[in-house]
Amino acid sequence: MDRYAVIGNPVAHSKSPQIHTAFARQTGQQMEYLRLLGESGRFEQNVRDFLAAGGRGLNVTVPFKEAAWRLADDCSSRAETAGAVNTLILLEDGSLRGDNTDGIGLVRDLRDNQEAILRGSRILLLGAGGAARGVLQPLLEAAPARLTIANRTGSKAERLAADLSGLGALQGCGLERLAGMTFDLMINATAAGLGGEVPDIPDHILARNGWCYDLMYGDEPTAFVRWGESQGAARSLDGLGMLVEQAAESFFLWRGVRPDTRPVIEDLRRRP
Repeated sequence: MDRYAVIGNPVAHSKSPQIHTAFARQTGQQMEYLRLLGESGRFEQNVRDFLAAGGRGLNVTVPFKEAAWRLADDCSSRAETAGAVNTLILLEDGSLRGDNTDGIGLVRDLRDNQEAILRGSRILLLGAGGAARGVLQPLLEAAPARLTIANRTGSKAERLAADLSGLGALQGCGLERLAGMTFDLMINATAAGLGGEVPDIPDHILARNGWCYDLMYGDEPTAFVRWGESQGAARSLDGLGMLVEQAAESFFLWRGVRPDTRPVIEDLRRRP
């Protein structure tokens, strides 16, 4: 039986085994999916050991996504843009291909599951770290009118926008420069929610009927989801749908079968 796993540290909280087991059952795939606790300084050896024991692929979560990008023999364009890999695929010749499915997972949840209109929209991406970089290419491929990256340290957002300026209508700025702007979709890719906080953003920048989306998720609404509701957002969503959609893309890359994500999302909502 083919074996897959998610590697991270910590990893005990990961919902990936639950998600991929549901995908395998739904599609009739003979496989097992495990959690693998990665060791600091031994990530490459952890991966090699898993593959030597019969592993066929890995999902990679924090703090190892950049290490996975360095380890991969070949990467997709979206992984190269992100500078990070969340999916490792063992090819027939024994080489490792790296991909990053986070951004396409976000876009599919917004566009396909929630029926958000991304083409021609004004999008604000809060944060300029790895999570933000990981979703930029697929967001720009959705053809927004403008995508603004805003970060507490404005120079970091400006550098990221300059690095990826060839991908589309992209600009970067500090949070303080958002006053007076309006956005149809605001996406939180910062770590502020880990402490129950919201980035220091001005009120009244969300357009009428605008949406808010937090890449984080939890059993209770995140601080950013609550902020969106307080601003009158038409929809204010967490990242559970993105989690399942990025997993579905990984599953497709490994198995060549695309699972139906909707029942898996609904089941996770009912039984977190």
